[in-house]
Amino acid sequence: MNYAIIAAGEGSRLAQEGVKKPKPLVELNGMPMIGRLIDIFYNLNAESINIIINQQMTEVREYLESIKEKYGLNIVVKSTPSSMHSFYELSRVMKPGKFCLTTVDTIFKASDFARYIKAFEADTTHDGMMAVTPFIDDEKPLYVDTDAELNITAFRDQIYDGAKYISGGIYALNEKAVAVLEQCMAQGVSRMRNFQRALVENGLQLKAYPIEKIIDVDHAGDIPVAEAFISE
Repeated sequence: MNYAIIAAGEGSRLAQEGVKKPKPLVELNGMPMIGRLIDIFYNLNAESINIIINQQMTEVREYLESIKEKYGLNIVVKSTPSSMHSFYELSRVMKPGKFCLTTVDTIFKASDFARYIKAFEADTTHDGMMAVTPFIDDEKPLYVDTDAELNITAFRDQIYDGAKYISGGIYALNEKAVAVLEQCMAQGVSRMRNFQRALVENGLQLKAYPIEKIIDVDHAGDIPVAEAFISE
């Protein structure tokens, strides 16, 4: 399995709330968020770990360079206008095959993630397995509509009758998704949620994988909450 981390955002809300470190280096129980993700991926026998950071993140780049050899990191340094554009830049350097993409501020328990990856690696039917959660922590959640077998039928911006899950911001996909991404880029589409809609519109078979709780670290107050969560 190949892994990719989008860590190119500015983290402006954290900075405005007094957090001095750039978001990827914000520590959870003494470990930088980005380092925690890398370690989880590495321990799952990652074929490759690909990371994008923006050009202003000199401190983050120095940190990644210091552990690059140990983990075999592939680091892309480029400022992009959106997460979808960051994903595109990563897709150009990733090895072929199945991959899992996440943002640096997506916090989950390592044990939950390992079960999720194992399920996707064993799946021979679907083009993607999206982590979903009933826990709503996002300010603008993306609701995930499924059928009775958890096949994804739609991604919705607004809550609807019978809504059970929102996107957890973790995307396990195969190479068909990269072709859709390239199509989105050519058409001027932006935002990851619109890319996900395009996956459905292009007929890719997507499965929802429920995880009880996934947390985003967007505000200073989210840091102690995330620390407590992963320590449970």
